[in-house]
Amino acid sequence: MATVWSGCSTSCGSFGQEPPLRGKRGGEGARFRPRNGGRSRDVSRQVQAPSPTIIAARTRVCRAAPCVLESEVAGKEETDMGIWGLDGDPPVADGFDGRKRHGLRRRPVRLPAVVKKGEVGARSAPSAVTSESERTSEHVGGSRLHFLEERDEETLSQRLIKLSQSNKVRSATELFDSMRASGLQPSAHACNSLLACFVRRSSLADAMKVFEFMRGKGMATGHTYTLILKVVASTEGYVSALQMFNEIEEEEGSKEILDVIVYNTMISACGKAKDWRQAEKLWRRLGENSLSATLMTYDLLVSTFVQCGQYELAIAAYQEMLRHGLDPSEDIMKAIIASCTKEGNWEFALATLSRMLSAGMKPNLILFNSMINSLGKAGQDELAFRMYHLLTKSGLKPDQYTWSALLSALYRSGRCWDALELFQGIKAKHPSVLNSHLYDIALMSCERLGQWEHALQLLWMMEKSGLKISAVSYNHVIRSCEVACKPKVALKVYRRMTRQGCSPDTFTHLSVIRACIWGSLWNEVEDILEEVAPDSSIYNTVIHGLCLRGKIGLANKVYTKMRSIGLVPDGKTRSFMLQHVAMD
Repeated sequence: MATVWSGCSTSCGSFGQEPPLRGKRGGEGARFRPRNGGRSRDVSRQVQAPSPTIIAARTRVCRAAPCVLESEVAGKEETDMGIWGLDGDPPVADGFDGRKRHGLRRRPVRLPAVVKKGEVGARSAPSAVTSESERTSEHVGGSRLHFLEERDEETLSQRLIKLSQSNKVRSATELFDSMRASGLQPSAHACNSLLACFVRRSSLADAMKVFEFMRGKGMATGHTYTLILKVVASTEGYVSALQMFNEIEEEEGSKEILDVIVYNTMISACGKAKDWRQAEKLWRRLGENSLSATLMTYDLLVSTFVQCGQYELAIAAYQEMLRHGLDPSEDIMKAIIASCTKEGNWEFALATLSRMLSAGMKPNLILFNSMINSLGKAGQDELAFRMYHLLTKSGLKPDQYTWSALLSALYRSGRCWDALELFQGIKAKHPSVLNSHLYDIALMSCERLGQWEHALQLLWMMEKSGLKISAVSYNHVIRSCEVACKPKVALKVYRRMTRQGCSPDTFTHLSVIRACIWGSLWNEVEDILEEVAPDSSIYNTVIHGLCLRGKIGLANKVYTKMRSIGLVPDGKTRSFMLQHVAMD
């Protein structure tokens, strides 16, 4: 069996072998020729190996003193090194020429599949190759183990932390495995650093290996659970992470380890999946375990509830945060104001906005528009215009949404003339923001006031500006004519609507039919009935109007046609027919 150079750097005389005698080839007569040109060193003492070496498939176990991993700390990655035999020995790796004498050399080679058990001797390495000999390692199951000369766990843990923070994944893993194989235990900080490195790479299998080691040694901390739940949620989904969290929470002594950050991690995972119910449960369990929620907790809760449309829960989380004396962030207050405006809770929204201004925060245009719209819907038109003045003082410029909210506030408050006046001011000073929606609000005001001429003027302005006129806009104009008792004008608008290619809807037909009935345009009523598709609501409206106007014969004719085409009259229509005609 050939003598193999150990590659382990030890103190003088700790691990060596007497060089063989000269003049013989092979066996005990094999001769070692150093790479220093034949100049020999002092003969080292020969010692007995502490235990035999067993080398199996990709496995090489040595009981020698371990060597230092300085190259790992320096951030360098090692190359697998094969070992060449001495003169006369059979080759131990591919490419070795056993017929020539060689000194000690190293090359990147593959290890043999199986080598029989045998004792291995070694001697101290020459100074020229000492740094290389310190890198000798063993492979176990595909993971390379290094022979560690350093035995201080704290020093090795610091090296593991540096490697993990530098994302030297392979080197950190090898050092971690080497420490375990040597009976050394990394610190909890070092294990968490390595675990975080695996989390950044989304390596679930490696992360689970470190996690199970830490849990088995009782080293797991709250940060450990945070990291492992995060990688499980990102790789296998939040449901798997939630199941794992529930199992951890049921373990004995887990309440002393699980902190609020772990709960925040799970709330965040549920929030990303839009599962607000699980987020709410985690929120409740947080209080049951006597843990105080942080600002991040409430930020995650409010964001999740707002995105899922659970505005009441968002407001409840915000109020609890205020009770705990926490100052909400700008994002939280914006989300709360949006929630309040959608819920119609304008008082709470106004108080939240006041808190923002007191904290020196500057609301954006979207927030102001939301407040104006909320106040307008609540009929608080004066407060809506105060908010508008505050908007302009903040240096913001109103846009079409701002004007739409202000016009709507005036219309809902019954200030239709003021709405029309404001519309004219917008048209004069800000013509670029005019759109179909602003015109529609002005037309609604004309409809309520019966200002059919003004409504026709606005309709003409819309056509001139090239805006697309919808059926809703035409309906407002026809309704204005109906309120003003201008049936012929309403009929003309209806005819123009059809010529422009705009399809009338049910509201259009109802409005124009009512206008024609009260204008005694009976033939036009029958013509419109011939044009429209069968609709019970339209036929019922016609019969009601005809009966009220005393046109019983025409009402009976329309009723007969209604029954013939299979439409069902409502109760009011049957009542009118019972009063004036005999039923079938």
